[in-house]
Parts: sequence; structure tokens; C-alpha cells
Amino acid sequence: MVYLHGAISETLRLYPSVPYEPKQSLKDDVLPSGHIVGRNTRVLVSIYSMGRMEDVWGKDWMEFRPERWVANKKINIIHVPSYKFAAFMAGPRSCSGRKIAYTQMKTIISCVLRKYKIDVVGDHPVVPLPSIMMFMRHGLKVRISSRTPVSTIINVVNSILPVDSVE
Repeated sequence: MVYLHGAISETLRLYPSVPYEPKQSLKDDVLPSGHIVGRNTRVLVSIYSMGRMEDVWGKDWMEFRPERWVANKKINIIHVPSYKFAAFMAGPRSCSGRKIAYTQMKTIISCVLRKYKIDVVGDHPVVPLPSIMMFMRHGLKVRISSRTPVSTIINVVNSILPVDSVE
């Protein structure tokens, strides 16, 4: 489940479900870039862009790498500060349902992938269409096929190998 956690986090880094977050400053402030933000100024935080910043994610920022979220031979999840990975926002108003959301995503994904193989159709363009929620401009075309149940594989192996040959 650790690698699945990494795959989900990497997907949310590149394709956050909410790509933009409007904010309003409570007081005069200065952004890390040096830009001055006056009191009551409305600011649009682009979570989509933050997940694609080379300064934050490195030269491989556009590569889908679940490994960037796991450590120690895929045993531990790497904690990434919420101000770096803002898919669930950051600070005191960050998403309180983050852990529940991860649990639900892991449960659904593992149940679906256990029974089905899902492949993105190769010639179909995958173009994000950021709005209030993240969509794909042309949808996301996939091919779904049933996986062979493990019990079927075991029965085939048992029918090929004589019981006497197994020690």
C-alpha cells in the first residue's frame, strides 16, 4: 500500500482535483518571489502549477515517479510538507479529510485493480482542462479488461504438474 500511496500522491501532484484555490490576504505581505501583496488583495493559488515547478520538484518534475514519495525500499512513506504538496491545501485550513480520502482512494483502487486491468488508449490525447475541478479536455479514454482470477491460475498449474512432482 506504500507504493499505491506514492502513485496517488504523484497523480495528485500532477493533476490535483482542485487546480486553483482563491485566497485573500488579511494584511500586507511579501511573497517568497518578492512580490508585494496588499491587505485584502485577492490571490489565486495555482496548485496545478506548484506541482510542476522545477525549483520545487527537480529536473524530473514532469515524470510520473511514485518513488519520489516512498523510502527504504518502498517500506515507508516520505512526508512532504503541505506547503510543497498542496493538493489538500496547507496550514490551519487544510483538508481535515485527507487521511480518509487516501484510505478511500487506496481501497477503491486496490479493489478495482485486483479484478481489472486498465490501460489508457495510446492514441487518445490526454489534455488537462483546469477549471474549478480538474477535467480532461477530451475525457480519459481507457480500455478495461478482466484479470484472470488467481484460483484459475492455480487450477491450471495443478492440472499441468502431477501432484507427485511437488516436494
